[in-house]
Amino acid sequence: MSTSLKGDKPFENIPSIKAKALRINLNEHIYGTFAEIGAGQEVARHFFRAGGASGTIAKTMSAYDKDFSDAIYGLEDDNQYVSESRLKKMLTHEINLLESRMDRSKHPEKMFFTYANTVATIDFAKKYRGHGWMGIKFQTDSTQNYSEILIHVRFNLFDAKAQQEALGLMGLNLIYGAYYKNSQPKKLLKYLYDHIDTSAIEIDTINFSGPLFKNVDNRLMSLELVKNEMTEAVIFGPDGNNILPARVLYKKNILAIRGSFRPVTKVNEDMFDKSIEIISHEEDFDEKQHLTLFEITLSNLKSINGNVNEEDFLDRAKLLCSLGLTVMITNFKEYYKLAEYFSNYTKEKIVLTMGVNNLIEVFDEKYYDHLSGGILEAFGKLFYKNLRIFLYPMKNDKTGEIINSNNLIVDPRMKNLYKFFKFNNKVIDIFGYDKTLLDIYSVKVLDMIKNKKKGWEDMLPNKVTSLIKEKKLFGFN
Repeated sequence: MSTSLKGDKPFENIPSIKAKALRINLNEHIYGTFAEIGAGQEVARHFFRAGGASGTIAKTMSAYDKDFSDAIYGLEDDNQYVSESRLKKMLTHEINLLESRMDRSKHPEKMFFTYANTVATIDFAKKYRGHGWMGIKFQTDSTQNYSEILIHVRFNLFDAKAQQEALGLMGLNLIYGAYYKNSQPKKLLKYLYDHIDTSAIEIDTINFSGPLFKNVDNRLMSLELVKNEMTEAVIFGPDGNNILPARVLYKKNILAIRGSFRPVTKVNEDMFDKSIEIISHEEDFDEKQHLTLFEITLSNLKSINGNVNEEDFLDRAKLLCSLGLTVMITNFKEYYKLAEYFSNYTKEKIVLTMGVNNLIEVFDEKYYDHLSGGILEAFGKLFYKNLRIFLYPMKNDKTGEIINSNNLIVDPRMKNLYKFFKFNNKVIDIFGYDKTLLDIYSVKVLDMIKNKKKGWEDMLPNKVTSLIKEKKLFGFN
């Protein structure tokens, strides 16, 4: 015999905090444990306050002391207790304990869950605002395997109590969403902010897994985070799962290449190869401390009507992941915002590889009207001490002239500013490029693919061509 939630209809309007907790508590089949470290029993208390928790909560605990935590969940190799690794260990340990202590033959209709979080709220000096991991391991059918939702949050509030309250509400929303919105993961994502000021807490990583989410693509969930302004940037790896930005960017030397990658062309490949060639010949180059990111801005994903074509996005994502690349999706239209974001995590070298047209836009004042300090404020953030621009040339279609940093034309008022950065080695030309590639444009390639014109294969790396044909990407048929 098994129990399922399939016939349970959701409320029409957003239910109150108490109503959400009460709905879980009054469902006689939902039963589980809470393990919360670092910010009090903020999630569990909502269920206790609502009433009727005795049939839902098997146990709550807070292993605050590190020695106790290690004794229960095991040691962390890096001594990081606010980590995804610790969260997973907590969820696994607690669900196994629940299974071992509850006789399934006596409770055939119970749908087990474990909610856990490990959090560091703001410090006394208010230098670090804090962050945390939270997750739920659960089932909506008493005979099924467990599904999981894992989330990383960053606090934007400067008060510890307010941070605790935001965490408690999001944890409640997560549990409620897991049981009553699991068939609509995009809506579940939005409902995580029910009764929470969206500026209070940021979600920069989320991963869904298990039988309930077998059709969920975590790359799309990454995109949703940026689209819904829950965060400004997300990163996912070649496996398609989201990666915590702080973990991969911390103290790294970064090479970022921005593009539409629609699709990846031989020009993109050449930009990457030549950039790596320059970096790898520097004396202090350390491959282990280097990270290359292929960045796509949200504006690059939007169509003329302002919507994001998810199929088109997934085509790009599948292609980049299949090439073994790490992908970054951002809401940074201006390059200085990207540089500022990186500088939050690393003080090491940052390289932005771009084409001539992109650099000309960087020196266009209209993009900085919203800043009180205008273009000078933006450039102070963009050209900080360890940032350089590697410039890939372009060909003038009318004259055939090759344009690089020496002959590109910026607004007359920007000439002296441009010369300053140029002569301080902030703008470095890429040499040794393949001149035959300068006539390749991804827009042209895409048009040829869709209209079944011959010759587009010659403009793409062989592996990209094969993947497009194999996976039928970008309208290939």
